Amino acid sequence: MSYKTKLHGQGIYFHSPEIEAAQTPCHEVLYDFNVTRPSESTKRQNLLNQIFATVGENCYIEPPLHANWGIHTHLGKNVYANFNLTLVDDTHIYIGDFVMIGPNVTLATAGHPIDPQMREQVAQFNLPITIANNVWIGANSVVLPGVNIGENTVIGAGSIVTKDIPANVVAYGNPCKVQRNINEHDKTYYHKNKRF
Repeated sequence: MSYKTKLHGQGIYFHSPEIEAAQTPCHEVLYDFNVTRPSESTKRQNLLNQIFATVGENCYIEPPLHANWGIHTHLGKNVYANFNLTLVDDTHIYIGDFVMIGPNVTLATAGHPIDPQMREQVAQFNLPITIANNVWIGANSVVLPGVNIGENTVIGAGSIVTKDIPANVVAYGNPCKVQRNINEHDKTYYHKNKRF
């Protein structure tokens, strides 16, 4: 079985020198991206196109960026990610259009068995993450393996997203839970009692 089949098969597999070696090209390009100067926007864009599977138009990611593979992450158009985005993209991460990601967010597709003997053998499984269009993920949030977040949803800062979150809601907490629907109030007020 090829390492690619292991990564994307959603079953248990074990780390190997082959997998580690296959990740090195991504890490080399990430290094180049993370040491770019603020004025080198064209260079940054070219490097993003080398790192990711797909990059839509008008995407901006603030360095530093961290990824296991890069090539398993798919960006829609107008994606913005603040500094310290961590992509544990051992299988696919799909990020839709107009997604905003706050600083220090982790999207982790990889997990390990609870059984300690399996963990001693560096057993792992990967489940894809899908973030729909127009989602905002607040600072210091973590999205765990297999999670889907519906369109227009806001994930509050510091959330640990362990289960799917539907569209058009505000959700936050540890574990992250739906707190309310996005509604007419949100068209009038941008923060608490502050009007547009």
